[in-house]
Amino acid sequence: MPLLPTLFRLSGAILAVLIVVDSARAQDAPTPPAKPTRAEERMPATPPRRLPADSTTKQSLALPNGRTLNFTATAGSIKLSDDKGQELAEIGYVAYQLDGAETKSRPVTFAINGGPGAGSVWLQLGALGPWRLPTKDGVLSPSSPTALVDNDDTWLDFTDLVFIDPPGTGYSLITAPNADEVQKKFWSVDGDIEALSVVIRRWLAEHQRLQSPKFIVGESYGGFRGPRLAEALALKQGVGISGLVLISPVLNFAADEGPWSLLNRLPSYAAAKREKSGPVNETQLSDVEQYATGDYLHDLLQGPRDRDAVARMVQRVAELTGLDPDLVKRLGGRIDKKTFQREIDRGEGKVVGFYDATVSGYDPEPTSNYNRWLDPTLDALTAPMTSAIADLYGARLGWKIDDLYETLSGRVNNAWEWDHGITPPSSLDALTAMLALDPNFRVLVTGGLTDIQVPYLENKLLLAQVPDYGAPGRLTFKTYPGGHMHYLRDGTRKALRDDARRLIEGK
Repeated sequence: MPLLPTLFRLSGAILAVLIVVDSARAQDAPTPPAKPTRAEERMPATPPRRLPADSTTKQSLALPNGRTLNFTATAGSIKLSDDKGQELAEIGYVAYQLDGAETKSRPVTFAINGGPGAGSVWLQLGALGPWRLPTKDGVLSPSSPTALVDNDDTWLDFTDLVFIDPPGTGYSLITAPNADEVQKKFWSVDGDIEALSVVIRRWLAEHQRLQSPKFIVGESYGGFRGPRLAEALALKQGVGISGLVLISPVLNFAADEGPWSLLNRLPSYAAAKREKSGPVNETQLSDVEQYATGDYLHDLLQGPRDRDAVARMVQRVAELTGLDPDLVKRLGGRIDKKTFQREIDRGEGKVVGFYDATVSGYDPEPTSNYNRWLDPTLDALTAPMTSAIADLYGARLGWKIDDLYETLSGRVNNAWEWDHGITPPSSLDALTAMLALDPNFRVLVTGGLTDIQVPYLENKLLLAQVPDYGAPGRLTFKTYPGGHMHYLRDGTRKALRDDARRLIEGK
């Protein structure tokens, strides 16, 4: 799910100041803690928040093919503790398991969204779960009705499903007395993987599913998590993962830097422009891909002082994107996503979204240089998604919680510890390691043609560098009409389901 903006740079000057301040503090005499007042001593300690006991219900779903799925739904939590038995967190999940299935052969798929800071509601109510929130090809206003409908494209038809909310997202809680210290661990690249891998192993053990074929589906930053989770589960938790479905994943954060960020988005800009005239597929964008990775890259590398290179770029980029040639000339043929968002529909006073450049909304400040607006896909969907998942858990699944379901937690995202120094993190090494280690491991990576947050060409180029390890069919890249959450489009959701089914069933 949605990728929220992040920073990875640490200033040397700031680091120096921190060292000086820390040295000064070390020389200060320690200050004894203030004694509590009598009133404070009499006040009862605030009890830690707790999630309710697990709730299990029987459900059924009729599919268009005439098949009826009778299944067990469990909404509950798994407690995480440290080596001394001190509870650290309660991790919320909801699981759907088909009744009467042979569990040794029935696959189970764990679904995790991105952010970091996103709850699993996006994958559950947008694509995979037995019920979904209906949209008009991904378009919904915050005040739209939130009644769920049966999901004809649910993955429950071929795999059991477990939706996990990482600490601080959904209903998941950090319960440790030293919460600030614990959240630093959980809200970090490596600590996050460690916690989620333990949750997956614990769920499998508690539900006697360790012998089942196991898969992970991750979206956006959840797609970044996927390969690292598979590696951590295999090497540290003793659990083998059969495969991954990575939806609009961020595989390497360095791929969005320098000229790569410009050329990777060019086909997505062109797709958004061309879709105004009708449906677009990847084959119809081959001319743009060829230009982006050929002449455009060559001219970008010549630099802005090469007037001939700039002139060539201006003409072609303006033609492909539909932007004003004078604007493209002023920018030297270099179009960042904010510029495209605001300029492609400027004549209508509208901006388009990061997450789907074909979805637009009105610019709140069309006559000013102010360029901050709410995303017409992500921000518009947050309220309906939040209300719908809370009602599902409380009314249908019997797991009623008064607290807010954290659909998108800015607190988690802003506090995230990237803990990889000045090097942007990557999960490509984990992906290639698992493909090389396990000849049965298989991966499906997907991208939306009009996603300008994680453009499809970025992952297409990255994955082209991965060897086949003796079996080229084990790593597949697919594109679909739509944006970052391309499954919100009806036709794409069905196509994604069919491709995922082939991967999980090994066909």
